[in-house]
Amino acid sequence: MNVPIIDPLQGDFPEVIEEFLQHGNMKCIAFNRRGTLLAAGCVDGSCVIWDFETRGVAKELRDKDCVAPITSVCWSKFGHHILASATDKSLTLWSVLSGEKIARVTLQQTTLLARLHPGSCTPSVCLACPLSSAPILVDLNTGSSTVLPVTMSDVGTGTTHPRNKFSDGSPPFTPTAATFNKCGDLIYVGNSKGEILIVDSKNIRVQAIIPIPGGSVIKNIVFSRNGQYLLTNSNDRVIRVYENLLSQKGAANELEEMSNASPVNEFQGIEKLKAVGSKCLILFREFQDAVTKMQWKAPCFSGDGEWVVGASANKGEHKLYIWDRVGHLVKILEGPKEALTDLAWHPVRPLVVSVSVAGLVYIWAKDYTENWSAFAPDFKELEENEEYIEREDEFDLVPDTEKVKESEINEDDEVDIMTVEKDSTFSDSEASQEELCFLPAIPSPDVPEQQDKYPASLSKLEESTHSGSPFSVEAGQNGQAHPASSPLEVVANSAAEDAAVNTGVKRKRKPSAKGLELEAEKGRKPPLSKLIKSMGKPSKAKVKLENAQDANDSVLDDAVTDEYI
Repeated sequence: MNVPIIDPLQGDFPEVIEEFLQHGNMKCIAFNRRGTLLAAGCVDGSCVIWDFETRGVAKELRDKDCVAPITSVCWSKFGHHILASATDKSLTLWSVLSGEKIARVTLQQTTLLARLHPGSCTPSVCLACPLSSAPILVDLNTGSSTVLPVTMSDVGTGTTHPRNKFSDGSPPFTPTAATFNKCGDLIYVGNSKGEILIVDSKNIRVQAIIPIPGGSVIKNIVFSRNGQYLLTNSNDRVIRVYENLLSQKGAANELEEMSNASPVNEFQGIEKLKAVGSKCLILFREFQDAVTKMQWKAPCFSGDGEWVVGASANKGEHKLYIWDRVGHLVKILEGPKEALTDLAWHPVRPLVVSVSVAGLVYIWAKDYTENWSAFAPDFKELEENEEYIEREDEFDLVPDTEKVKESEINEDDEVDIMTVEKDSTFSDSEASQEELCFLPAIPSPDVPEQQDKYPASLSKLEESTHSGSPFSVEAGQNGQAHPASSPLEVVANSAAEDAAVNTGVKRKRKPSAKGLELEAEKGRKPPLSKLIKSMGKPSKAKVKLENAQDANDSVLDDAVTDEYI
């Protein structure tokens, strides 16, 4: 799309389904940091990587040890690794470029969501949210895991467990959400009491508590791309957006200093943690459907954080609700009658990608309206044709009398073609020189053509010619000389022509319009000899007339033959 002719007053949010992707049965998706690659986890345990620019499959990661459905996929910071969690309680770390498996860890519970540490170039630690236990930190190199505290009774009791050695007989646990902040030094954990616990990722200690209005179970916690806003989705059917008051870098140290400040020291225990939490997050907006009171699924921010999107959790609905950050509902997108399983907004462009329960990935894009008046301020769009009267001297050739202005650019200056300008979309683009944005394309081999397909086609053509198809009979009844051929007949005809050329047989040309008319006239008028025979024994005059008619027919046949050859 040409950028200058796009109306700038249109909202930067998707409106229609542009196309869909199909490869197996996909269940979860994730963009890399630049939005050039899209990873999708499938039911058969494989991960498909799409080149989002060409909409083609760039690579497929498949592990023979994992055939269980994938529950979540996550990219590393620079896009060289992918972490996939499956229903067989496994976590698998892949190398994207080589397609090899780097590490595989099996946990005690099935992981619903897994996230790699965002501040590490070579990921070795990930955050996992199991189905029926508290969120845990997993070391992918050693396989050890650390349970994160989710209530005040768990504060200070976070212990390290070796792989597959969780305590048995633990009480049922409601699955909640957890996520890293932008730098990965803090972990935001939600619990079933409607609280957000800010945990230091190094010493696994709760630094602050933020109570959520309503006190419902927190199902999703998502940060915006720039880390300035935090989104929560609770069981009370409300999506809440909080403003992050902590700095992006060194947030853990800032939180430690805040806990030791004199105003906060007046409180003790939970009250102190809540006092610190009030200085970390502040409620910004609430989004809900006041009429239907529907549950939300897979909410997230847009790439620039200006829009919030949430999907309907009702079965049989594929609806996306888009709000601006102020709180107004700006668009409701209705898709096919299929439930939605996952959702992702493109990091840079106004595109939303959703996954249906049928395993298809739908790409929602903006329906652009071209604004041609952006080319020139005096450009006028015409609703209908108007008569234009040119001026008398409009097209006169006038010699250039004015001198050409000298260029102010010094041509002797050297042009720097090595320095890459920073992308304003990414705040840390200076560290992105080694980022993996594209994968080399591997062309698929061409299918060899079968050598014996022409004889088979010829035999079929002969059978159809002698037997006569319903189309040919109907064409004969309607007086048509050459009925419309089916695709199979067209292929057979082309094959017969090629075979005739190779064997030296003269190829028949397509009859001309005159030949078709002559042949059609012949088909409509039966020979006069048949009419005379049907009337009885002919007389001498009739015999002479019949011979003349036969001579006429032979001349007509010769004319048609000449038209064919």
